[in-house]
Amino acid sequence: MRVLIDTNVGLDIILERQPFVEAATTLFALVESGKIQGYIAATTVTNIFYIVRKLQGRDVALQAIAKLMLGLNLCAINSQVIQRALALNLHDFEDGVQLACAFLDNLDALVTRDASDFQGVDFTVLSTVDFIAQFTSGD
Repeated sequence: MRVLIDTNVGLDIILERQPFVEAATTLFALVESGKIQGYIAATTVTNIFYIVRKLQGRDVALQAIAKLMLGLNLCAINSQVIQRALALNLHDFEDGVQLACAFLDNLDALVTRDASDFQGVDFTVLSTVDFIAQFTSGD
């Protein structure tokens, strides 16, 4: 299974945000074990760097990005992605960019902490907790 991991889930694990870090850690363990293929939008890298740098400094941000990139694939941002994101007209444009990446790269789902941000879209969007529950129910 190939899933796009929303920026907020990456931040949950990097910043150890409670109570979300446990589910994010489980999701990333699935990626590291090769049970799923994890993707992030290229913009996620810069967004996470910016946020972590503001909160914890440049060196911590660089280390976080290096660690985050281990085992993850990048979805490129190009004109087609931006046009699709604009057409989606989601409240949060960044969410639209991530969803457009997942759709255009033919991924199976988008995993986020805030599934309600994607209501009404014609794509599988699951919360981190719901994804883990569905994915591990067959084990």
